[in-house]
Amino acid sequence: MARIWFETALTAHGWQDKVRLTLADGRIARLETEVEPGPDDLRGGVALPGLCNVHSHAFQRGMAGLTEYRGASRDDFWSWRELMYRFLGAMGPEEMQAIAAFAFAEMLEGGFTRVGEFHYLHHAPDGAPYADLGEMAARIAAAAEATGIGLTLLPVYYAQGGFDGAAPSPGQRRFLNSVDRYAQLLERSRAAIGHLEGANMGVAPHSLRAVMPDDLAQVVALGADGPIHIHAAEQVKEVADCLAATGKRPVQWLLDNTALDARWCLIHATHLDPEETRALAASGAVAGLCPVTEANLGDGIFPAAAYLGAGGRFGVGTDSNIAISAPAELRDLEYSQRLSHQARNVLASLERSTGSRLFHGALAGGAQALGVSGRGLAEGEAADLISLDAQHPDLYGRRGDALLDSLVFGLGRDAIDGVWREGRQVVKQGRHIERDRLLADYRRALAKVLDA
Repeated sequence: MARIWFETALTAHGWQDKVRLTLADGRIARLETEVEPGPDDLRGGVALPGLCNVHSHAFQRGMAGLTEYRGASRDDFWSWRELMYRFLGAMGPEEMQAIAAFAFAEMLEGGFTRVGEFHYLHHAPDGAPYADLGEMAARIAAAAEATGIGLTLLPVYYAQGGFDGAAPSPGQRRFLNSVDRYAQLLERSRAAIGHLEGANMGVAPHSLRAVMPDDLAQVVALGADGPIHIHAAEQVKEVADCLAATGKRPVQWLLDNTALDARWCLIHATHLDPEETRALAASGAVAGLCPVTEANLGDGIFPAAAYLGAGGRFGVGTDSNIAISAPAELRDLEYSQRLSHQARNVLASLERSTGSRLFHGALAGGAQALGVSGRGLAEGEAADLISLDAQHPDLYGRRGDALLDSLVFGLGRDAIDGVWREGRQVVKQGRHIERDRLLADYRRALAKVLDA
């Protein structure tokens, strides 16, 4: 049992002062307000609930900064993807585990306490399955265990190279499965995460271009009541190809051909027309937005103002993990809207400031997308929380929602000084408690991959 006293905390009932949290068995056993600190209490400045990272490809952390040069022709998502495939050529299970663990540690340092790992690196570099079909899933689980991050594992189903059954490229062979083998992969993946406290699993049909319609229905059925994640409408070319193959845009096809509901998370959903925007918002599904990656890849700008105005739900993810920070994802979401609309505070509401609306939206939508509770700091909830240094220059003198505004639009993750995951402190003074060891493993793994 541990007790932590905070000057102020964003609880499930709003901002409250002089808050003592009693943590036991990974939960918040008691939450007291307007109390003085006890002699044995740990003390903190500002407490917030940790956020869910709804979309990550952890292995891509090792690529950060390696694709920022111009080729002979136009650079876009598709040229970046070919470089990513080459990066995977020498990555084995040990290397992926080390890179994933370092990425997960940085997520905790950056304000995320749970990750949805969109996991598609299943097989050996030549495409042959490992002796244990769940080998790579077990490595993701080991990385989560080493860092303490909450894990929602999302094994990806990938069967073809493009619409209308196009043959996969050599770079995609590590991802491929039949529906039958995917069912076996799910079984092995469940076993791989079975020992992790609070871990859960969903299914992830990669995209409409990678999954035939009949296969999609079977994959969704395999997910039972868990989360369902799918890439949708990230690129203009993807929308055009879907129109040519099916007569419908990707999100419209999903709306018309699946029972799109609160279990679903549509990753990116960048290119929506007005009707798709309204219908997606009404469906109860979550839009999984990754603003930093979407900007880096030149994807486009999600119609967030219209979508939120229609009551849409959203979460944020770090996707390619080039800059891992929950505040940065929220900041770039708002800044993309400011550039698009040539206005300020586009995503604010009459009830909430911009930072507050973004934080609360990501808290609720992210938890929904990963299949966990989104109540935040409340008795009986998981003790997943972050503490902010109230003396940090960007936060000093702020109260209430002004703290969230300053967190999002200031230096962000630099103000995070502590993180607890299921009651265990995993970040102290802004650093993961195992950072040095994880960084050494990461460097060794990256050296092997880059030297191959």
